[in-house]
Amino acid sequence: MVADIEDAAHAVEAAAVMRLFPARPRLLALGEPTHGEETLLAVRNDLFRQLVEQEGYRTIAIESDCMKGLIVDDHVTTGKGTLEEVMEHGFSHGWGAFEGNRELVRWMRAHNEGRPASERLRFAGCDGPLEITGAAGPRQALTALHDYLAARVDADLLPCTAETLDQLLGTDDRWTAPAAMTDPSQSFGQSPEAGRLRLLADDLAALLDAQAPHLMTATAQDDWDRARLYERTATGLLRYHHWMADTSPARMTRLVALRDQMMAHNLLAVTARGPALVHAHNAHLQRQKSMMQMWQGPVEWWSAGALVNARLGDGFAFLATAVGTIRHRGVDTPPPDTIEGLLYELPQDRYVMDAAQLAETLADTCPAPRASPWFGYAPLAPSHLETTDGVVFVKDAEQS
Repeated sequence: MVADIEDAAHAVEAAAVMRLFPARPRLLALGEPTHGEETLLAVRNDLFRQLVEQEGYRTIAIESDCMKGLIVDDHVTTGKGTLEEVMEHGFSHGWGAFEGNRELVRWMRAHNEGRPASERLRFAGCDGPLEITGAAGPRQALTALHDYLAARVDADLLPCTAETLDQLLGTDDRWTAPAAMTDPSQSFGQSPEAGRLRLLADDLAALLDAQAPHLMTATAQDDWDRARLYERTATGLLRYHHWMADTSPARMTRLVALRDQMMAHNLLAVTARGPALVHAHNAHLQRQKSMMQMWQGPVEWWSAGALVNARLGDGFAFLATAVGTIRHRGVDTPPPDTIEGLLYELPQDRYVMDAAQLAETLADTCPAPRASPWFGYAPLAPSHLETTDGVVFVKDAEQS
């Protein structure tokens, strides 16, 4: 059994990954089963470098705030801001503190130095401005959209003034109360002001579409792309806040689904620029419905990967990462009857293999699902192999 698996295992290199697919994917999704492990970030960085140098990939997207990601993109493309400023302000969820992300930004900036714009690498955050305990207010995205349009279309076409938006938005803290995540009554999302803002955001989005022939020729491509990002983010956040105030049993299902919908729309926009690598949790990139146990019970939703796959078909590919041990988190040697346990017997430290070939090899063994002693690590489910293109296995995620 081990010998059969070893024959199908290859080094985690761009060439080996590309052999898994009939053609280069427009969006190559590299999942991770846990966040914040430097070993996994190093694997990602190595693979992205090779994809850039050998396969023509030019963009990387990570599971971070799409609006903050503009700060990183400006830095790697033009040198704007210092590395310290970018790491502090360009990432959400605390991702700027990780050396793997710092090294990624540093390398991308060095790679772009002296290159023409058409050859520069790009960075994107694919997540909405959504933290674990709540969501950002819509001010930044909504006012940026209004400002873009106000500078380029007749004033009488605008549905409102900037002053009206400011009055309706009010103070930012009315949108960001942490208690609103678990207590709908603390949410501002279904107030009369929020309802009016949703209508105005919809009108601004419609105006952006209606004026597209003019706007796309009157402004640079990057400005147009950012205007679309502002529109997606403003309308998405207002929708998210609306459902934060919901009291129905479907509340959390709607919220997690909305988050992945925002991620999917951002990823589809990224692929319009050319082939891209996205790095996020396996649960956000898999083709099956995702599931999470929350305080009120389990919730299920279609992941961003499933949504993008429905649009791109063969243009989307998914590599799920599995880990043998994360000892500093209490995740020790995997049981031998699990997928991770069988892979752990191989001599390599990390490798990639065809998921369908792995499933066929393991068909007679019927591997058992692995149970993790740490909530932050999600083991690879045996049933997911059939809808996964490849498996990246990292034997030990060592503490840095």
